[in-house]
Amino acid sequence: MHKLYIGNLGDSVTAEDLGRTFDEHQVPYTGPFLMKSGYAFVDCPDDQCAMRAIEMFSGKVELHGKCIEVDYSVSKKQRTRKLQIRNIPPHLQWEVLDGLLAQCGTVENCEQVNTDSETAVVNVTYASREHARHADEVPLKILAHNNFVGRLIGKEGRNLKKVEQDTDCKITISSLQDLTLYNPERTITVKGSIDGCCLAEVEVMKKLREAYENDIAAMNQQTHLIPGLNLGALGLFPSSSNMPPPPPGNTTSAAPYGCFGAPEQETVHVYIPAQAVGAIIGKKGQHIKQLSRFAGASIKIAPAEAPDSKMRMVIVTGPPEAQFKAQGRIYGKLKEENFFGPKEEVKLETHIKMAAAAAGRVIGKGGKTVNELQNLTAAEVVVPREQTPDENDQVIVKINGHFYASQLAQRKIRDILTQVKQPQKGGMGSGPNPQGFTEMGSPTQGLTQDHQRRK
Repeated sequence: MHKLYIGNLGDSVTAEDLGRTFDEHQVPYTGPFLMKSGYAFVDCPDDQCAMRAIEMFSGKVELHGKCIEVDYSVSKKQRTRKLQIRNIPPHLQWEVLDGLLAQCGTVENCEQVNTDSETAVVNVTYASREHARHADEVPLKILAHNNFVGRLIGKEGRNLKKVEQDTDCKITISSLQDLTLYNPERTITVKGSIDGCCLAEVEVMKKLREAYENDIAAMNQQTHLIPGLNLGALGLFPSSSNMPPPPPGNTTSAAPYGCFGAPEQETVHVYIPAQAVGAIIGKKGQHIKQLSRFAGASIKIAPAEAPDSKMRMVIVTGPPEAQFKAQGRIYGKLKEENFFGPKEEVKLETHIKMAAAAAGRVIGKGGKTVNELQNLTAAEVVVPREQTPDENDQVIVKINGHFYASQLAQRKIRDILTQVKQPQKGGMGSGPNPQGFTEMGSPTQGLTQDHQRRK
């Protein structure tokens, strides 16, 4: 392979110009320059001279205002079967290189090119054009927060398949098992031609940006409604310039819960689709263990109430911030694993237990308090009228809604229950409202205590 191709030549470039350029740089050549329209060919005495010409001229030397391109000349029949690999580190063992080349297909020939540089150069000939094309593909790797990957994939993988079809690229995403508490990102690998990878990158980043902006918009709408929870430190969203994470160990700023000593432990029952239990638990229980450590909460899956139960109960025990973290990750996991459609909002039912004597305070006179809760939080709040208290004289309140709506409703109800425990003068009507809770006007018409805002 001693013949060189010289491309990107201007119309005015002559064989004499090329000969003069080679002579000035002391690059030997044999025979005349074969001039074509915009390109030329020339022979070199050996591979070392050819390699020197490529390294010295290609993209570095100008002729008549244009940088020339120099490479080996390969016949059309074998052009796509042959590749040259450069900058191979000297410490790389040839057995390892052979193994890497073989991953792309059958190698017919691999010969080293002698060069003056410390790194090695080899010419590789594959058995077929397809194998050589696969070896010549440029892999593009993108890191994306796990919260966004589900929406990139889409329901049944439709979004990802469309990007692959439109760009003629192969896209793979690293396994969920690679995630750790300190590494919430997944690797998106795009393989294809350079142009295809560029197109795929645009489409992938468009999907990721859309998911990011939707989450940030939803968070900004609700942040001020949940006092005492540092959303930027929870890890539910990637950190951004307008939401810097707090310094490590700075956990005392989560007022008002930190103002009165250790925050109170809360228990919430979250109901998820039965088929999603495996996704929450993870392989050998790794996901639920990591989630428990991340949130600082106890997370357990209750046994199924019946063999054909469509819903399963997840028991989450921990302080308010731990509840927010754990429940947020559960909502996100169900979205990522496509248990809900790409445009479908994740809405789950959660239960909170409270003293039977406090149920009236949550309901309010004529259902006024529960109606205001629903209007304020956009969650469905139901206190079943005909329920028998358990052995601890407790009843449940049901909350149904998307994540932020459910969290806000939970916090408001906890505020009411906290006030019930504190000695007060007068009832709810004459006493102060729960923190952040204001009178919302007259009760919504047609709502009852046990079935409000049924959809």
